[in-house]
Amino acid sequence: MPELAINPGIEVRNSRLELHQFRVRLAIAGGFVVLMFCLLAARFVYLQVAMHQHYDTLAEANRIAIAPIVPNRGIIVDRNGVVLAHNYSAYTLEITPGKVADLKALIDELARIVDISPRDRRRFAKLLEESRRFESLPIRTRLSDEEIARFAANRYRFPGVDIKARLFRQYPQGEHFSHVVGHIGRINQRELDQLEATETFANYRGTDYIGKTGLEQSYERFLHGTTGVEQVEVDSSGRAVRTLSRTPPLSGSNLVLTLDAKLQEMVYRAFGDRRGALVAIEPATGGVLAFVSKPGFDPNLFVDGIDPQSWGELNNSPDRPMVNRALAGTYPPGSTFKPFMALAALTYGKRTPQQAISDPGYFMFGNHQFRDDKVGGHGMVDMYKSIVVSCDTYYYVLANDLGIDAISGFMAQLGFGSRTGVDIPGESAGILPSREWKMRRFKQKWYAGETISIGIGQGYNAYTPLQLATAIATIANDGIMFRPHIVNYVEEVQSRDRTLIEPRPLRTLDAKPEHVAIIKAALVGVNREGTGARAFAGAQYVSAGKTGTAQVIALKQGERYVESRVQERFRDHALFIAYAPADRPKIAVAVIVENSGFGARAAAPIARQVLDYYLLGRDVKAVKDDDDGAPD
Repeated sequence: MPELAINPGIEVRNSRLELHQFRVRLAIAGGFVVLMFCLLAARFVYLQVAMHQHYDTLAEANRIAIAPIVPNRGIIVDRNGVVLAHNYSAYTLEITPGKVADLKALIDELARIVDISPRDRRRFAKLLEESRRFESLPIRTRLSDEEIARFAANRYRFPGVDIKARLFRQYPQGEHFSHVVGHIGRINQRELDQLEATETFANYRGTDYIGKTGLEQSYERFLHGTTGVEQVEVDSSGRAVRTLSRTPPLSGSNLVLTLDAKLQEMVYRAFGDRRGALVAIEPATGGVLAFVSKPGFDPNLFVDGIDPQSWGELNNSPDRPMVNRALAGTYPPGSTFKPFMALAALTYGKRTPQQAISDPGYFMFGNHQFRDDKVGGHGMVDMYKSIVVSCDTYYYVLANDLGIDAISGFMAQLGFGSRTGVDIPGESAGILPSREWKMRRFKQKWYAGETISIGIGQGYNAYTPLQLATAIATIANDGIMFRPHIVNYVEEVQSRDRTLIEPRPLRTLDAKPEHVAIIKAALVGVNREGTGARAFAGAQYVSAGKTGTAQVIALKQGERYVESRVQERFRDHALFIAYAPADRPKIAVAVIVENSGFGARAAAPIARQVLDYYLLGRDVKAVKDDDDGAPD
């Protein structure tokens, strides 16, 4: 037989091998499918059994919304119940910037439906810079019923815009109490961080405002209250269906002050257009009766968020209305410093009441002449006369004899150069000059010649009206100093429980009662026969006081001050301290009128009006003291 030829181009298939491989692949695929089903079943078991509680909670959370309920802020009233700060509810038109693509176009469109002023736009722009884009920000506040209805009819056109009901703060007394009551404002990031650091953030959920200045700030924890919680069932679109539970908020506590609103208003009116400050204190308790800084500002501007234009006007005004002069303004005390210098001399044995000097009208220290305001001097001057006629030369000599160490040591007892601890923030410590202070401030030693002007309340001396009021109240109270306070008591709204701010003695002067009595007698003489006599002529009570005039600019050697030749803002300040009745003091006052010349002419008449009103119950115009050439 012929042999069969094998064609090498033909592949011989192995069917058995292929079948085996197919079965292996099928088994692997089947095993993979079974494994996937097992994993899926295991996942179902894990989710439905092991994680049932977790997802049940999440589902419940989707169904139930937790909403904070903002508490009513506590109100603030004066000692007679006159309201100084309270709340009212109103509707606001608010925009959530994160939900809006073109803010400007949206606001322009809104303005066709609801009146939006340029001031509203400026305020909104400022809020936008200070806030996060997911926060709801007011573009208009205090909407009328008509405006609410118009927007409601067009709401579908404005995604990210809504109407909300909010509580607003109002200060009905306006600028009269702007510095002492203060104001609230929107919470900023720094304040949020502070709330988180003190673990009080949870109590501020839903709250947009916090106390910024004055009592609103220092008593924030009492005024704010406790935030409530409401559980609301919502549908799939987030709309509330029904309320499930509610924990009501607790309103903030009310503040009842020691201040007298009518007295405060009268003081504000007495200043007229002049700048200055006045503090009136009850000597036996430290309760503040009046606390005025002029000019002030309208705190209502800050409630909704002040617009940049209004802020610029306040911040850049040469009259500095934002400065709390009574608390943070520091001034040379001028001749109001002299009674305290005299008490230091008695305490340290440097003078007796009868010891007198001859005043030629100046005091020579080396080659420098320190002049008295009265040309030719006051003749023979003892301690009583030195205070009554305000003799500069007497205190030039006394300051030189005492020395700076004794002066600073004694004045520190009266609170000069340190904060009084009054219950509003922002107090200045002032400047009580000493060797240590000058070395610390200027890295220079103290020179003996610098002590001379300290004796008449000039030089480096700089104190607040509050410190001056506290010091004269201490003298009126026979050397016992009380911490000044503005809040009388805190009252809880629900229980009506009151927490009294107890009068707290700070210290008792290291001075003999008979020495204090000598100074008090001389202070009475000031208003009877001295530099304060004109202002207190015909008063129906016996008062004690001391005039003062403080230089704003230093004069050259031999140069005499002529008020008419000096620009208004560089003229001397007028000061006056007083208390009455002299035998049983009920009120002590310190007043400064900036750039107004002699204290007897500008400051004493204001103090007279305060004492007349408080002691006699009448708003009596004081007799204007003409410039009779008296030094103070």
